[in-house]
Amino acid sequence: MDVDLAQLRALDATVRAGTLEAAARALHVTPSAISQRLRALEVATGRILLVRSKPVQATESGQVLLRLARQVELLTADVARELGEDTATERMPTLPIAVNADSMATWVLPALTPLAGDVSFDLHREDQEHTSALLRAGAVMAAVTSEADAVPGCTSTRLGGMRYRPMAVPTFARRWFPDGPTPDALARAPVVVFDRKDDLQHRFLHARAGSDVDPPVHYVPASADYVAAVALGLGWGMVPDLQARGMTAALVELDPAGTVDVVLHWQQWKLRSATLDRVREAVLTAAARELDP
Repeated sequence: MDVDLAQLRALDATVRAGTLEAAARALHVTPSAISQRLRALEVATGRILLVRSKPVQATESGQVLLRLARQVELLTADVARELGEDTATERMPTLPIAVNADSMATWVLPALTPLAGDVSFDLHREDQEHTSALLRAGAVMAAVTSEADAVPGCTSTRLGGMRYRPMAVPTFARRWFPDGPTPDALARAPVVVFDRKDDLQHRFLHARAGSDVDPPVHYVPASADYVAAVALGLGWGMVPDLQARGMTAALVELDPAGTVDVVLHWQQWKLRSATLDRVREAVLTAAARELDP
């Protein structure tokens, strides 16, 4: 297989941008040049690498080459730094990472900020139970995930746990739970859910009221807005301790025995890269400080 860096960059840019035209703008070439490089890469590999949809999607073979493209980009940037390339002309590496919303809203961004002058972060927000799928697809190089078993080609390191508690404002609790979170009350009381992949509330519901309960649901798919919705009294919800800090006067815990712990792991490609190692160290240090052991 004979491929060159320009072809790999064209593949990476096209998948990132979603169209050949946008990839051409990102690489400062013509769409025709992008098309020719992609065609040459497909000829060299003997595989169809892209589905020409909108946005463009990598095929299974394309995902394999996409991983290679991003590994090469990261290693090239590392070598440039070792050789003392002028930082003014150096191409800053882009590091795609999948992160669950609550981690992104609390501890991950402060952990990454000191590295922002050396790395362009491409953060993909996804539920912690689904971030590993982005690793498998080659869309990201690392992920904060609840999956402990390492994805093939990756390493897995335990970060710690985020604890969630069923909480509501006092007025909501008095109205809907005068006798506490009984099964009947839980079946009627409105609940705030992050999105349709979020099952934290239903874990608590099913444990306390059975699997057939179907209360009214408010979907609020933004981490800060989710907590705000609970604090405004739209419904009750599972609020992480990291976001409940300083809100003890505004929120009450519905059931001290109803906590749900989500254990998080850091998975990343098995790639010897100084940049990736620095990011890993920053994430692990922040997790040790912010998450439960």
